[in-house]
Amino acid sequence: MRAATLKGAQRALMSACMPAPVAARARTLASASPAVCSCSYSSTSSSSSPLATLGSSLGLCGRQQRPFARINSSSSARSRRALRPLATAAVEARRGPAAPAKDQVLTSDPANNVTEYIYSKMGINLHHQPNHPIGIIKQAIYDYFEQGSPGVFKAFDDMYPVVACTANFDEILIPADHVSRSPNDTYYVSADKVLRCHTSAHQAELLRTKQPAFLVTGDVYRRDSIDATHYPVFHQMEGVRIYGPADWEAAGLEATAFAERELKSALEGLAKHLFGDVECRWVDAYFPFTEPSFELEIFFNGKWMEVLGCGVMEQVILDKNYGEGHKAWAFGLGLERLAMVLFDIPDIRLFWSDDDRFLKQFKAGDLNSKFKSYSKFPPCYKDMAFWVSPEFTENNLCELVRGIGGDLVEEVVCIDNFTNPKTQRTSNCYRITYRSMERSLTDEEINGLQARVRQGVAEQLKVELR
Repeated sequence: MRAATLKGAQRALMSACMPAPVAARARTLASASPAVCSCSYSSTSSSSSPLATLGSSLGLCGRQQRPFARINSSSSARSRRALRPLATAAVEARRGPAAPAKDQVLTSDPANNVTEYIYSKMGINLHHQPNHPIGIIKQAIYDYFEQGSPGVFKAFDDMYPVVACTANFDEILIPADHVSRSPNDTYYVSADKVLRCHTSAHQAELLRTKQPAFLVTGDVYRRDSIDATHYPVFHQMEGVRIYGPADWEAAGLEATAFAERELKSALEGLAKHLFGDVECRWVDAYFPFTEPSFELEIFFNGKWMEVLGCGVMEQVILDKNYGEGHKAWAFGLGLERLAMVLFDIPDIRLFWSDDDRFLKQFKAGDLNSKFKSYSKFPPCYKDMAFWVSPEFTENNLCELVRGIGGDLVEEVVCIDNFTNPKTQRTSNCYRITYRSMERSLTDEEINGLQARVRQGVAEQLKVELR
């Protein structure tokens, strides 16, 4: 379901990963010695500048109210050709036959902002792999609903990821001015098509086929920051169940009250199915496509953790697409978030690894496996300071860095920010952390990547390097 709440910077309906203490991490990095690996360290930050305080991460499904800036379309197209992803041949071999054709995603449309790096992830479909943590979580949820309601829920996990803007936004009542519609946050294939930002993009479509109960799982795409819990491609599951008058009349309840009761009962049961006999609590929320709306939290490992968002479907969506006289509930959750917690996986990049040291730690049907860390290679830090431009946003920077460094980039964080009182120009200093999960990186390799990053930000984001 679509990210959109009124809390802070509009939190997601489905938090797909835990909030990360980004500001604290930035302060730690700023004070730590950078010489932790053989890679050379270059810092161009001003020692007199105050440290920039970053807000808390909103999770993979979050939408921060960032200023919008679009990179020139012609330079963006050139950058897609120039900035090839650093993908292994083994990862490419995992791409399924149903992957969208390249010319259907990397189009010449002026609105297109999809990169080669993002396209390289399409068709891998981690949720189709039964021994992968994402596939294990997906199947555990499918099993839970099948056991509780045999034959009721129909599963869809191969829906096409390129969708119309109307399906991704309008049909689920996303406001016209919502931040998620910005090309700063969403991958546009063309002016009227996007890579789905959430599995809710298929909700109205399936309602029109008169499906009374369904689960939709798929890979979803969002431009976002770079750290251990954020990735531009992740996996969500949407669940919907529809009821008729006979259902709530037999229960002696009003329609909305009945749907709410059934929703909470089903999802508390799901939480216990996945996490054991945990304590649950409900938090009132706001989403444009459900009313009332809730977030489910569980007490796990000594703290409260948000698991999913849900609610009673807005009646206009149901009436228009399924038919009048019904009530429905809907929920959405992020599979990476659940897998990272259940399996103790510390870095979201690991889900995309083809390293047997990771993959062989998990097997279908086993929710009790815990990730055992193998050799962690040293990080390499590179700092880059510049005067910002109208074309600059943090998402644009992260897209550019991902396009060059691929999964060698562990984190991009702003460690310094100041505004010149005389010129009113703003300077940012970003620290890029490079680290491979499979090998040691060389000075030559990282220096080469960083040189390309510096060239890219100057040419594409129009910043003035310091």
